[in-house]
Amino acid sequence: MRESTSDFEKWAGLVPEELTSDSLWKVEAYRIGLYVSDIGWIDVSALMKDKRTRSLSEQLFRSLGSISVNIAEGYSRSSGRDKARFYEYALGSARESRDWYYKGKYILGLEVVSHRLNLLTQIIRLLIKMIPQQRDRTVSEDFVQYDFDSPTKQILDSKVLYELLQNTPLPESS
Repeated sequence: MRESTSDFEKWAGLVPEELTSDSLWKVEAYRIGLYVSDIGWIDVSALMKDKRTRSLSEQLFRSLGSISVNIAEGYSRSSGRDKARFYEYALGSARESRDWYYKGKYILGLEVVSHRLNLLTQIIRLLIKMIPQQRDRTVSEDFVQYDFDSPTKQILDSKVLYELLQNTPLPESS
């Protein structure tokens, strides 16, 4: 049985050494992606209990799992273009997951959904920074809310991410 926790540091301590000793573990987007898929397990279980959201839960489970999987796949590629392509898949899956979470708000509750949306947005921010580093160009966005230029903004974003990783709400049991 899978043990769950709502604290990132405690959770990270439960991740097998085979994963944490790999150089991939240093990639923050991967670690958070793996974490969000693990806590998503609990969310998906809550969604499965309601007949109306069973299909949604399956889609959410797949998209959440796809984030860290694609980061791992891309990290293992030798060319920057290949890496960027898989990081873009992970970016798409993170955005897809946000959409599914929003649709599950009536079952999961606003506190849980808000937390997951914010956590997924942090992953998106990281990926938007990683992709151009591999492609030597920027990722095109119509409206970019992921500002990286301001040191003050970076400190605030780090604090937001820290809070999201320390205080993870879980859906109430029915």
